[in-house]
Amino acid sequence: MQELHDAPLAPLTTFRLGGPATRLLTATTDDEVIAAVREADDSGTPLLLIGGGSNLVIGDKGFDGTALVIATKGFSLDGTELELAAGEVWTDAVARTVEAGLAGVECLAGIPGSAGATPIQNVGAYGQEVSATITEVIAYDRKARATVALANADCAFAYRHSRFKADPERYVVLRVRFALEDAGGLSAPLRYAETARALGVRPGDRVPLADARDTVLKLRAGKGMVLDPEDHDTWSAGSFFTNPILTDAEFAVFRARVRERLGDGVEPPAYPAGEGRTKTSAAWLIDKAGFPKGYGTGPARISTKHTLALTNRGGATTEDLLALAREVVAGVREAFGVTLVNEPVTVGVSL
Repeated sequence: MQELHDAPLAPLTTFRLGGPATRLLTATTDDEVIAAVREADDSGTPLLLIGGGSNLVIGDKGFDGTALVIATKGFSLDGTELELAAGEVWTDAVARTVEAGLAGVECLAGIPGSAGATPIQNVGAYGQEVSATITEVIAYDRKARATVALANADCAFAYRHSRFKADPERYVVLRVRFALEDAGGLSAPLRYAETARALGVRPGDRVPLADARDTVLKLRAGKGMVLDPEDHDTWSAGSFFTNPILTDAEFAVFRARVRERLGDGVEPPAYPAGEGRTKTSAAWLIDKAGFPKGYGTGPARISTKHTLALTNRGGATTEDLLALAREVVAGVREAFGVTLVNEPVTVGVSL
């Protein structure tokens, strides 16, 4: 297991931000992961888990403890059953399922990060969420000091949420198992209108798997959501804020605020989110509150391609990023009475 001291963490994140870790370990097997976690727990050392670094905002002072990079490898396909090691690059794994002719995660192409992070966040995009195909998560339970298998129903999946996110100090994801679908080379039914339009079909239709994946990659790239070291619009964590989910009463107040600010004929985006709840668009809120694409004058700005992404234009600090995020949160709250919640995990800092 590789060990470094006073090691920079910024290169391990897609934001390219953050100070050093007191100690940095890189584990390439499940046994190494478990050993490192146990050592930290036994000594009372703070522990930071790092996968692909695509969902992390690390403070400028860094992390006073042990940072553990999970770099395990393993892609196992048995019929339609897929098992991924936590350290597998997610978008590469998606590409391999498409090549194998299996549907279920093709619209999650291009999402940066590792496979082990997908159940934590219940990663989703373009009409798919991993919770729809995950059958089991193998994790190390730091409380029980044992490896456990959690079935889908035990993971408490919700919108960008899970049991693992709710209790981040307890579980370390080691492996994730999925049940995919053999639809004769076709995708799962398309559930996202933008994807269907781009493919010239209707929502609910199936298309060749490669077409679905390639279309999603093009859509993501157009929004700066596919990593490119030469493109500062991708020096981000993707969507920085989750889409707000409001109760019926909250949505009624919000709707009134929209009409008061933007005029009687303006209706905010609204999507069913369960009984008595409605989801609206964080990107729409940000834009209508006066924060358009490219907003900002410093080294941290809103992406020029997508309102929902905050970016490091080069030379930014984490504090620069947080100042922008706080400005956006305050502006949206003042305009519409809705408080945005950050999607990335913050380490040593908060909004």
